[in-house]
Amino acid sequence: MTQLEKARSGILSEEMEICAAEEGVEAEYIRQGVADGTIVICRNVNHKTIKPLVIGRGLRTKVNANIGTSKDNNDPAVELEKLHVACKAGADAVMDLSTGGDLASIRKAVMEHSIVAIGTVPIYQAAVKILSEKKAISEMTPDDLFAVIEENGRDGVDFITVHCGVNRESVAVVEQQGRVLGIVSRGGSMTANWMRCNNRENPLYEEYDRLLAIAHRYDMVLSLGDGLRPGAIHDATDRGQISELIILGELAARARDAGVQVMIEGPGHVPITEVEANIRLQKKLCQGAPFYVLGPLPTDIAPGYDHITSAIGGAIAGAAGADFLCYVTPAEHLRLPTLADVRDGVIAARIAAHIADIAKGIKGAQEQDRKMSLCRKNFDWQGQVDLSIDPERTVALLEKSKSAQEEGCTMCGEFCAIKLGKK
Repeated sequence: MTQLEKARSGILSEEMEICAAEEGVEAEYIRQGVADGTIVICRNVNHKTIKPLVIGRGLRTKVNANIGTSKDNNDPAVELEKLHVACKAGADAVMDLSTGGDLASIRKAVMEHSIVAIGTVPIYQAAVKILSEKKAISEMTPDDLFAVIEENGRDGVDFITVHCGVNRESVAVVEQQGRVLGIVSRGGSMTANWMRCNNRENPLYEEYDRLLAIAHRYDMVLSLGDGLRPGAIHDATDRGQISELIILGELAARARDAGVQVMIEGPGHVPITEVEANIRLQKKLCQGAPFYVLGPLPTDIAPGYDHITSAIGGAIAGAAGADFLCYVTPAEHLRLPTLADVRDGVIAARIAAHIADIAKGIKGAQEQDRKMSLCRKNFDWQGQVDLSIDPERTVALLEKSKSAQEEGCTMCGEFCAIKLGKK
């Protein structure tokens, strides 16, 4: 039985108990949420070396970090370092998005070394495999794709992104409307081009029941990808994006009927005035399924600082009900992220997630800020370090004031408002 089937049968699984303890809620709350489809538990039946990751309504907003090779930068050892950096910085999950080298061996290494849930995008491996055989991606068969999905499940991948909503209908809507930037999702673009070249429907949509059977076998969470997400704020919330979202809502219902856990992926580049509306729309159309958002980024003009851009959008999205934030690094749109980029991306996303948790009223979130304020009042520097979201950076920047007998920092020195207030 999958976690969803257990929940609907009234069974409190070991994973539900663990997740409840981690979140500080009753196990019954987790069970009911899984049964309703508003909560998912990510842990493949073949990946018992990690703690289960719980995502959804009323729970702490989670953060994902993306790593992975490319054709130009293909060093698996570096990606394992990124995995370590991401986990140390506090990522709740990591996605291996490799597109260069031996993807199967890279994934297995990541699975072996990870302490958190792992996600993948199987179409990348299927495409790389076809290209290695000196064929065009358009020559990939549905069997090629489903074989890779099966392999990912067998290896223990906890959740997979699948672009099931990119079908003839939704792609036609995008093409009819026109966009500044077109399709920016790699998986979405691959799928749309495959359909065009073969004059066929997307096999992930056409043979959705086959996908559900594989996911069910491994209790692998399906992350229904937003292959038509906007890559420019000008394109946000257009008919193409909404057309795909409607389809994903229908597919989410079918997944639940089959006992398969599902979450929905979301945009993307979205003006700040439309972020909350996007979240509410997803929750309505997808029956409250957990929402996994990339950013969102409320401006297009901040390359080099997109971790900040996405943190702004992520905080607003999380406060409105998004459950899972995919980090964006300073290198977004520019290059494969470095170790430092990965760390900065995770920290920025965690800040956004915590801000969202305060807005949501998540248990214990605001109490952390109260404790920090008391430490500042008492000049408890170690307490401030311990409570900070990035203790390493806090220590590196801390400079105590000699003029204020080391009670204040060097910004105000003897004119420290807190010190003067105590007098």
